[in-house]
Amino acid sequence: MEQATRSRPGTANVGGIGMLRVWAALGEEDSMATFSQSDDLQKAEFRGVNLSGARFVESNLSGVVMRGVDIAGSDIDAPWLFEEGSVLRVNGVDVAPFVDAELNRRFAGRAQRRAEDPHGLRAAWAALERTWAATRERAAAMPAGTVDISVDGEWSFTQTLRHLVLATDMWLGRGIMGLEQPFHPLGLRGGSDGGFDMSVFTTDTPTYAEVLEVRAGHVAMVRDFLAAVTLEGLAAERKNPHNPEYPETVRSCLHVILEEEWEHHRFAVRDLDAIEANPGD
Repeated sequence: MEQATRSRPGTANVGGIGMLRVWAALGEEDSMATFSQSDDLQKAEFRGVNLSGARFVESNLSGVVMRGVDIAGSDIDAPWLFEEGSVLRVNGVDVAPFVDAELNRRFAGRAQRRAEDPHGLRAAWAALERTWAATRERAAAMPAGTVDISVDGEWSFTQTLRHLVLATDMWLGRGIMGLEQPFHPLGLRGGSDGGFDMSVFTTDTPTYAEVLEVRAGHVAMVRDFLAAVTLEGLAAERKNPHNPEYPETVRSCLHVILEEEWEHHRFAVRDLDAIEANPGD
């Protein structure tokens, strides 16, 4: 269950080390060639190469042009696909609106995530709470230990909830409320420390019950804030908690919280589906 952040891969605010791993043919044998941020592959041309089975993780592929390529079976996960101005053209058709509409169909309430007024935001959060409640019930009904299973090296269900604790602390606690140290010790951050005081976070592994308790408290924090916020309050100026030089508003910070919630819920459902489909793995 991947980390979805406000920053795109390949930019200065990336929390982790972006990796591109490709298979490179060396004589009669195949070996893994690994490229990291120290390798500048911008505007490189790959002609007649075999990249089947390659895995691109936290990598910047914006503006990539593919012509005459075989993409059968490819799997793309791009949390920033729906940002303003983003397009993904397949055979000349921008498919981003179709993907967005399909996700809204699959996940009731997702379409409300960009609500502009207090009433709409309260409804959006209530829908999200119902969605997560149903998904927690699904996970609870699965075999013991399911919540701690990692699929393809991604976060487990428990770890995803811990990351959402951190996201709430970041965008509500620091971004909106301006708290200098808003972070709960159970919060989970991916990649490098990103300038965080990592001593704040526990190095122990909490139980799922402990995570659920902290998560419930943070969900209530957002609910209580939305219950009192006004239209004028939503327009109040704030600073980006990652990059204070970039302006935000209370509304835009709430939109980030909602985006984080829906993206990580999508990851969670995807991985629960994979666990159910392969119970022996």
